[in-house]
Amino acid sequence: MASTTTQRVPLRERRPSVGAPLVDIQGGVAPAGVSRPKHKRTLTGFGAGDIKTVEASIPEPQRKAWLEHQTHGFKDKDGFEKEVVRHVETTLARSLYNCDEQAAYSACSLAFRDRLILEWNRTQQRQTFADSKRVYYLSLEFLMGRALDNAMLNIGQKDVAKAGLADLGFRIEDVIEQEHDAALGNGGLGRLAACFLDSLASLNYPAWGYGLRYRYGIFKQEIIDGYQVEVPDYWLDFNPWEFPRHDVTVDIQFYGHVTKRTDDNGKTIATWEGGEIVKAVAYDVPIPGYATPSTNNLRLWSSKAASGEFDFQKFNSGDYENSVADQQRAETISAVLYPNDNLDRGKELRLKQQYFWVAASLYDIVRRFKKSKRAWKEFPDQVAIQLNDTHPTLAVVELQRILVDLEGLDWEEAWNIVTSTFGYTNHTVLPEALEKWSVPLFQHLLPRHLQLIYDINLFFLQSVERKFPKDRDMLARVSIIEESQPKMIRMAHLAIVGSHKVNGVAELHSDLIKTTIFKDFVEVFGPDKFTNVTNGITPRRWLHQANPRLSELISSKTGSNNFLKDLTELAKIEHYKDDADFRKEWAEIKYANKVRLAKHIKNTTGVDVNPSALFDVQVKRIHEYKRQQMNIFGVIHRYLTLKSLSPEERKKFQPRVSIFGGKAAPGYWMAKQIIHLINAVGAVVNNDKDIGDLLKVIFLEDYNVSKAEMIIPASDISEHISTAGTEASGTSNMKFVLNGGLIIGTCDGANIEITREIGEQNIFLFGNLAEDVEDIRHNHTYGSHTVDPDLAKVFEAIEKGTFGEPNDFMGMISAVRDHGDFYLVSDDFHSYIETQELVDKAYRDQDGWITKSIESVARMGFFSSDRCINEYAEGIWNIEPLPIKEQ
Repeated sequence: MASTTTQRVPLRERRPSVGAPLVDIQGGVAPAGVSRPKHKRTLTGFGAGDIKTVEASIPEPQRKAWLEHQTHGFKDKDGFEKEVVRHVETTLARSLYNCDEQAAYSACSLAFRDRLILEWNRTQQRQTFADSKRVYYLSLEFLMGRALDNAMLNIGQKDVAKAGLADLGFRIEDVIEQEHDAALGNGGLGRLAACFLDSLASLNYPAWGYGLRYRYGIFKQEIIDGYQVEVPDYWLDFNPWEFPRHDVTVDIQFYGHVTKRTDDNGKTIATWEGGEIVKAVAYDVPIPGYATPSTNNLRLWSSKAASGEFDFQKFNSGDYENSVADQQRAETISAVLYPNDNLDRGKELRLKQQYFWVAASLYDIVRRFKKSKRAWKEFPDQVAIQLNDTHPTLAVVELQRILVDLEGLDWEEAWNIVTSTFGYTNHTVLPEALEKWSVPLFQHLLPRHLQLIYDINLFFLQSVERKFPKDRDMLARVSIIEESQPKMIRMAHLAIVGSHKVNGVAELHSDLIKTTIFKDFVEVFGPDKFTNVTNGITPRRWLHQANPRLSELISSKTGSNNFLKDLTELAKIEHYKDDADFRKEWAEIKYANKVRLAKHIKNTTGVDVNPSALFDVQVKRIHEYKRQQMNIFGVIHRYLTLKSLSPEERKKFQPRVSIFGGKAAPGYWMAKQIIHLINAVGAVVNNDKDIGDLLKVIFLEDYNVSKAEMIIPASDISEHISTAGTEASGTSNMKFVLNGGLIIGTCDGANIEITREIGEQNIFLFGNLAEDVEDIRHNHTYGSHTVDPDLAKVFEAIEKGTFGEPNDFMGMISAVRDHGDFYLVSDDFHSYIETQELVDKAYRDQDGWITKSIESVARMGFFSSDRCINEYAEGIWNIEPLPIKEQ
């Protein structure tokens, strides 16, 4: 058996910060004889030197009046109640007689928001005074989840709010339920970004997130007759967590043309002219740290027409539709996350989104830097920008454009600054998932950026040619421009060339990118440019908030809540794994979570499920590589087995509830077919009286963060069964284990590191290994390929019409049987079924199962997003946390 002691990671010495010292600017800021300072506050505040001078110039009586009447957030129950009642009566214009749960949520949120904004202001001032390096995290998605509960817990005032709301006649659970999830993301990429923001604030790093303020998110998923139907997810009816900054706007240019001229020194000057201007408006969202006054900022950009709401001349002449066309076209940019890009217009809109967001963000970052009056060569000493996947890669080109075209730097000097500033996080090893844009689209939409990309590519390829003079093929393989019809721009290549560090998100993934998709770049740049930072999750949301009773039990044994800041302290609970009372409470907490989920299933689907059954969960984005199709084929196999048994034999079978959830991209036909099959199987199985409670199949619609917070603590086993070598990391696997659920999974992504930490005896692994996948695929194509006999029976049942019209599901069957089974469903099916039988057997031994559960949680200390952020800070960004003085 593996050792039960968890190795504590020794504290590493950090490199000294490279931030420059503060500059004191001498002299007055007002004309002679004017006692009151007449200063105009700039859009994003003062630089560190300016703010001290201005502060010193404010007359003492004014300073005294301000300090005397400074706002203070509530500190106790009475203060909280006073704030809530004030907001109900003044902000919401309601009263005791018409304050419903929605109004109570609004007022409660505003009370907490007021506290956060005070901390937010102080944090920004502290960061400005410190004048140290900041990190800017660029992500197209931030899957934040509900903000109120998170704010209550991070500030440490949930008990105060609970008691205060009870006094006012409300249950805190009902109030929290009123909040709509912020629809700013879709999958793991966005949730990782949200966990990282939480950790950056909790660890006191000076950091900003930059994203897009989608009005509709990706879509709200409804299941109608077993099919996914997409409806708009309008989540901004009331959002107390954002602050519109109508004074912070940026003009973003599209289309137009480029003119070049030579100046007096013989230098070529490029000017991007004409085209269309769209205005970016900033909205700020405070991000509170846990048990610290640090509150960082997430800045989201919303699009509006530069010409205003509508064209008054057209409106007056009766052309009402065209009078608002500019505004509608502009607002479309930040309307929907991931517009369907199966159409050319969709592709253009996605590229527009990406440029709009990075151009506005870089304008903001550069403006902030210029306040410091530093030389441009110090830009990378003050600014670290992290690209979360390839979506923000245009930031590389945009910064080069700003430095060369607008600031007049030499090309090479500018490029050195750019490459020292950016880091790139890769999230996929699937070549088809690497983003590419056509050259004609770029020429049309961003003509100056296309020229710069060609310049960057030439500069890069010349250096490659000097290093590998005889290898012509190498040039074609690493080129940013793919010589296809039409020519394509490879955004991942651009991100690698434009960054000083490239990281994968799990050890296997980081090894794979170095040996497969980016193998040539390792030769060009050397292995040091490529590194690994295994993903992590924030224990504040995914344990403390999602599973409060388990968090409380753990803190009773570790002696405090410190494990929420240092997750390695979980190791202490392993000493109690044989303690009868501890084990009993552990099991009771899991059962209570299952009862809560069973109620939700009954309320939303009408299906009764037995909380004593094994809850088998797979919730994540629906995609062929994640293999929900293999899971539902396995469920059908289980159903056919049960049907073949006598009633007596069935009694020996382990009852199971198979729970699915997740969205399919609107244009992804096969993923939608998988959802339809899951629902079709459920319709048959859940109504089969022979089977009863032995098997239920549930699809929970519109999976999101708040649903995950209910589903994950209720899981007994969760499925992370991607084809080996296709899942970069996964983070839901970490969330399930942190909540005491076990995993059935392949040797893929972070499953491998989870196994190493928790021990092979506590995870159910199956399937082929990543190094064998290519050979198996080759054999499918050029050798013989027979479908697994058990899987063939499943296909027969589907084709017979057992689950409805067979033609609805033939695409899935055909992908396995006739088209090479790219995701190895058949090859792994036998191993998968055998391993599911081992799960049943292990679950029957409840004592052994509880031991596995406790050991697993105790050994999850490594998978904290705090550890990730410290690794990024040290190995990629070279930034330091700011010390927090006692207030």
